[in-house]
Amino acid sequence: MAMPCVLKTAEQFRLVFILPDYLRDLYKSFGNSLDRFHDEPGYRLPMPARYVIDKEGIIRAADVNADYTIRPDPSDTLNVLRASKA
Repeated sequence: MAMPCVLKTAEQFRLVFILPDYLRDLYKSFGNSLDRFHDEPGYRLPMPARYVIDKEGIIRAADVNADYTIRPDPSDTLNVLRASKA
C-alpha cells in the first residue's frame, strides 16, 4: 500500500494528523477500519497542503488544515501564481 510512504513524506513536513479517540470510535462504529485499510495502527493521516514557492525559493502562499474538507479554492492559487509572475 502507498499510505506508509505518503505518511513518511508527510511526517518530514510535519503534516500528519492523528485522529482523536472520539473520531476513531466514530470510524469504527461505521465499520471503517482505517487502521487496517492503511496498515496504520496509529490512525494517522496526511493533511492536505498547498504551497506556492517562487523561483527564488520564497513561499508565496501556504495552506494546510487537518480537516480535509477545508481547502483553498483553486482560483486563490491561480491569483497567487499570477501575482508572483507579475
